[in-house]
Amino acid sequence: MKTKILLIMLLVFTVLLTACSGGNNATATVDDVIKIVWYPNESGEDLKSSRDEIGRLITEATGKEVEHQLTTDYAIAIETLANNNADLAFMGAQGYVEAKNRNDAIETIAVKSGESGTLDDAKYYSWLAVNVDEQDKFKEDGEFSLDTIADTRFSFVSNSSTSGFKVPSSSIIAHFSQQEEYADLTEENLMESGPLFSQVLFGNSHQGSAVNLLSGNADVAAFCDTCVDEYVELAEGEESTVGAVYRIKENAAEPFNTVTGKEFTLLSSTPVLNEPFVVNMDVIGQEDFDKIQEVLTSDEVANNEKIFAPEDSEQSALFSKSDKERLVAVEDEWYDPIREISQ
Repeated sequence: MKTKILLIMLLVFTVLLTACSGGNNATATVDDVIKIVWYPNESGEDLKSSRDEIGRLITEATGKEVEHQLTTDYAIAIETLANNNADLAFMGAQGYVEAKNRNDAIETIAVKSGESGTLDDAKYYSWLAVNVDEQDKFKEDGEFSLDTIADTRFSFVSNSSTSGFKVPSSSIIAHFSQQEEYADLTEENLMESGPLFSQVLFGNSHQGSAVNLLSGNADVAAFCDTCVDEYVELAEGEESTVGAVYRIKENAAEPFNTVTGKEFTLLSSTPVLNEPFVVNMDVIGQEDFDKIQEVLTSDEVANNEKIFAPEDSEQSALFSKSDKERLVAVEDEWYDPIREISQ
């Protein structure tokens, strides 16, 4: 009898231990709803048609209802996916790395290609921008210099943003740490006033960071080209090169409707790996993964103007298309360069 009781207790203990050690997997289940969580950059009304079209196609492919979860904060989107409260997300490379670190069930499923239709040129640009009227303050001997951003009011996007924080902060630290005064400069230092910046703002979206600059609340702002592409037009120079000048379109939607006609110029422009669609395998399952990957990487999506707007189109869409751009499958290892700058 004692032996039987001991065996029962051991069995109960084992079950409890397994449940407690299961982490995120312990509560993960595959259900009949595909939940997609979106960053603040893609949560606006202007991209609703793209979100709805992607949802429609996923419903057709899987037979499951799609729910869109809109956010106003990067961290919320990352945690929602990592904590098994969403199946799918479209996020920056840094956000993917953070989510993967929290939950190993997070996997890449597709990414926008470059103009070639491949991963070879699948990149966008991280900008540091200043207002045109103040650009001479940021030049030394007639050339833009990172030295000039010391003691300025600086706007980032979010500390979980690849092109709106990780990439520019890495460049800034690499530059200033060569100087004795800033030899011990860290990412944490860049998130607050001093020792480098007089004030630090976070726009919570790329659009918000750009508006911080254009509204006069910041002297320098970090944001990416693709996130503001539909709101701006090239006024001078070559796209995404230092010194290029961009103007806010007269018919720009919120939040740029308050700064139409204003111009900014690029102090810095750095290439960044394109943002992936990612999934939580514990809550989506392999069968739905395969179906969704097939539809996302299909010609139907690549040629869908609600998702890939032609370059000369007035329609807002998640992506723009000038040549062979499409969504292509991507593996986790492709984002190792982002991991390296995040360590």
